[in-house]
Amino acid sequence: MQEVLFEYQMHPTTWIYLSSLLTIGIYFKFHRLLSVRNLDLLALIFSAPGLLLVARGMETAGYVWLFTVGALLLVRLLLDPVMVRRPLLEPNLNASGLTFTGAAMIVFMMANVGAAQMTETDQEGAKRWDQILTRQAAAGEQDDLRRYGPGYPLFYAFADLPSRLLMPTDDTQSEPFQHDLFLTVSTRATAILGHLAVVIGMVLIGYRHFDNIQTGVAAATLYLILPYTTQMAGRVDHVIPGALLVWAVEAYRRPMVAGMLIGLAGGVIYYPLFLLPLWCSFYWQRGLVRFLIGAAAMLILVVLSLALWPGTSFSEQLKQLLGWSTWSAAGADGFWSHHGLAFYYRIPVIAGFLALCFGLIPWPPQKNLGTLLSCSAAVMLATQFWKAHQGGLYMAWYLPLLILTVFRPNLEDRVALTAVGERWGLAMPPKWFARWRQKSTNRTRATAA
Repeated sequence: MQEVLFEYQMHPTTWIYLSSLLTIGIYFKFHRLLSVRNLDLLALIFSAPGLLLVARGMETAGYVWLFTVGALLLVRLLLDPVMVRRPLLEPNLNASGLTFTGAAMIVFMMANVGAAQMTETDQEGAKRWDQILTRQAAAGEQDDLRRYGPGYPLFYAFADLPSRLLMPTDDTQSEPFQHDLFLTVSTRATAILGHLAVVIGMVLIGYRHFDNIQTGVAAATLYLILPYTTQMAGRVDHVIPGALLVWAVEAYRRPMVAGMLIGLAGGVIYYPLFLLPLWCSFYWQRGLVRFLIGAAAMLILVVLSLALWPGTSFSEQLKQLLGWSTWSAAGADGFWSHHGLAFYYRIPVIAGFLALCFGLIPWPPQKNLGTLLSCSAAVMLATQFWKAHQGGLYMAWYLPLLILTVFRPNLEDRVALTAVGERWGLAMPPKWFARWRQKSTNRTRATAA
């Protein structure tokens, strides 16, 4: 009976078809076939075959597919600031049905992570953590760090920390068995918590900044339905940076908190540091100093933490944290690993990426929350084209922001000058709070009269 009722297996190809039908049935606007919303949904659906090709070993075709769809989405994100008319296109499900669907997808996502077989790749970072705790420096440490890509070298091993803290002291059980058990639990729990953080952050953005909680629930549900979320659900290095960026947008009214989250994300995977020109230009009129202090403080803490780990080379890890080796294709894994002249091919791509990042400083001249969403997603999407380590697969870095861009209303009034408070650590109250306070005042006056 247990095998009949609790055996959970879902083939990736099968889920692509089911999720595509769910996406079309819930969000597609059949009475407006040529709407931008429909084109966005089709682009998200068409990215799934690329993931499947890569998973099946046809990497060249898969990465080309992902880059093609990514290029179309990048153009759409860069054009988003000029799309002034943002009609409210509600999902085809009502609020109750949409909430139930989102909750059900969270349960299936947890089951998918829990039932998935832990691979050797998923545990490589934890083994690296064991070497550090036992003061065993790897012989080929530099090559090992390069293989992970730029960013915080110990990020891929941090999921093993809870298993060390929870390790029982009973000598009657096998220690390797206990370690593997708690390692698996901690890794999967971290991935689940990361996805929950993304979902809660998206719902709060809809509630607090879009003034429509149903929009936030719709965006979060779409994130859970997409094949990418199911296929990469257990990858901690995918979801945690995405969660940090979502919460940075949610905290945009508090520049210091947003800066700390952006700084932490940049310290973890390096690439969000290229968001600094965009976010600094957003806070230029108000909140710039607070944002920079928050980002710098978090980066300093991340750098200082590297010096506290024994048995490792601080200089090599610092270079990796600051992206020293990211400009070369040494140790590439993915699209760039199949081209002998990858170093030269990536030069114009990197140059175009840098031009995009610094070009977002003057354009658009008046930046609002909508600009922050679309352009942040555009920058993180553009990193995939020159990322030497599986570039194109890390969709969680930009996917939540992309979905929020698709569903967002007109946000031209959400600018730093009006949304950010003048005092440190405080933010301007949202409009819904001002309306509620005005209604309370009116009721009090009516009662007194």
